Amino acid sequence: MENIRFNSTRRSLLAGALGAGALGLTSRLSVAGTGAAPDGNRFVFVILRGGLDGLAAVPAVGDASFATARGALAPAAGTALALDPIFALHPSLMQLHAMYGRGELAVVHATGLSYRERSHFDAQQVLESGGTRPFDIATGWLGRALASPNTSSARSTRSIALSTTVPLVLRGPGVVDTWAPTLGKGGAIDPAADLVARLERLYADDPALATALNRARALHLDDAMPADPAPAGEMAMNDAAGPTRRGNFTVLAQRAADFLTQPGGPQAAVLEMGGWDTHANQANPNGPLANGLRQLDTGLAALRAGLVAGGTWGRTVIVVATEFGRQVAINGTLGTDHGSAGAAFVLGGAVRGGRVIADWPGLAARDRFEGRDLRTTTDLRGVLKGVLADHLHVAGRALNTEVFPGSEAVRGVALLKG
Repeated sequence: MENIRFNSTRRSLLAGALGAGALGLTSRLSVAGTGAAPDGNRFVFVILRGGLDGLAAVPAVGDASFATARGALAPAAGTALALDPIFALHPSLMQLHAMYGRGELAVVHATGLSYRERSHFDAQQVLESGGTRPFDIATGWLGRALASPNTSSARSTRSIALSTTVPLVLRGPGVVDTWAPTLGKGGAIDPAADLVARLERLYADDPALATALNRARALHLDDAMPADPAPAGEMAMNDAAGPTRRGNFTVLAQRAADFLTQPGGPQAAVLEMGGWDTHANQANPNGPLANGLRQLDTGLAALRAGLVAGGTWGRTVIVVATEFGRQVAINGTLGTDHGSAGAAFVLGGAVRGGRVIADWPGLAARDRFEGRDLRTTTDLRGVLKGVLADHLHVAGRALNTEVFPGSEAVRGVALLKG
């Protein structure tokens, strides 16, 4: 129950828990709330837990030091999909490459946090809290942004986490729903109709509990949840959030599109995908890195397709980010170790794409942070500030003092169409 920080009465907590998740429904809600305007802008934040290798996802093949710096990993970039004379996309990211060609994807490279240590748990806490040091802030930057009184949609905004719990990035004073598939060996597990009927009678005289149950049922989609396509036993490391199966990402992306396109649905959604701690075997075209990028690509394409079908793609921005990048050089197990800067993706119908945004520091040893990492030249908070200001209309003062406290010196990156 720790994720329900905004309502402290016992009955309200029961409304959040018993309304769905505690009873085995395929959705789990925190509390009831109103939705965003049907024609309002939508925002999706995708967290890649484990530290995506930005130089694998977006190789700088035009950097004169790339081949030497990457060693045995460099040949894997030989089939990369060109973006411009310097940068390319991993061959597993074919659909993202198509979005780039349509002007719907911008890539931000050499981006990262002010945090420079190498702990997954600490870096993810900073990524989600919007602070500069681990555990200085106990709520999330997106949760604070959506509840800011300076936000154009404040007090009428709802968000959803496609997860079993509310991630830190969404925690704050706002209204948050959660949804996650409940799977057995054969697919979806639905609660018995008799159980739901009994709950309806039990909650009939309690508006809070009745509303929570109704919202849970509204989020429970009628179509069956497919069984997880991930190979048996293949668990993707999700670090601070616990393990998740990678194969669910496309399912979660499809459901996110369903929710975001509903009249009065949530304005913001958060998805997570683990498995990016690739200390070994990165060059294998069927290894964990290539497969993860392929699944990310498929999921983001499914999210786009759902938003296009629902008429909201043109009003949507999606930011894909990770807690840190990897070291430039290969390690002894044909992988990479924890680093600093990496790459982020910004996509959507509202994005001015077809470009790579990078103050490129270079890959020669003398240009690296501590002689080993891609140097951070674009603060990730600037990427997020640009989207929150221009897309969700969060006021600059709120961004500097509430959403990302103490970030006055960090300028927002212009990412959207004029």
